[in-house]
Amino acid sequence: MNVLLFGATGMIGQGVLRECLLDPGVESIVSIGRSATGGRSTTGVSDPKLREIVHADLADYSTIESQLAGFDACFFCLGISSAGLTEEQYSRVTYDITLSAAETLARLNTGMTFVYVSGAGTDSSERGRTMWARVKGRTENALLRLPFKAAFMFRPGIIVPRFGARSKTTSYRALYTLSRPILPLLRRALPNQVLTTDEIGRAMLIVARHGAPKPVLETSDIRLLLTRGGAA
Repeated sequence: MNVLLFGATGMIGQGVLRECLLDPGVESIVSIGRSATGGRSTTGVSDPKLREIVHADLADYSTIESQLAGFDACFFCLGISSAGLTEEQYSRVTYDITLSAAETLARLNTGMTFVYVSGAGTDSSERGRTMWARVKGRTENALLRLPFKAAFMFRPGIIVPRFGARSKTTSYRALYTLSRPILPLLRRALPNQVLTTDEIGRAMLIVARHGAPKPVLETSDIRLLLTRGGAA
């Protein structure tokens, strides 16, 4: 399987990259982003399966289209916090950049499975009071209309970083540091609301290979996939 990965330097992307590198069924991983991972996994080990494309304009892929064909799956982990942003500013990254990439890939890869990292509480109606949830819902709905072989929306809730994965956002890193002692307890108490970065990566690989019973997957659905190892 050949995988295209967006957001490999972010916390979730780091976890997904690690699982792709560890999976013997993944032949190659190409990461796309404004900055490079250095050709290395989150453990700092170089891997011949990984190739990077550093691309400054994530809203326009016309100059690199020749490098975006021949993929079986795309794992889209790119995203930002909505804190302090207007709806227009947040939409520019969350909706515009995502759809620009997805529309290009759908045209070039008719057999691709596209997996998008959304979030728990996303508003599929696009009409709710919470700005980020509306924008995420609009993004999900637009992705599901594209002519991919399959598309899946992952809606994780609480995410526990593992195996060196860390957030690029300073406030999030501080929050994870403070909450680290209670995260294992929280995971045991609320198993259907907590996922680790490596579990998200493994679940993405499962849906890329086997699909899933439905296109929008909440934390409990993702956990069920991990338990069963594939679609029901």
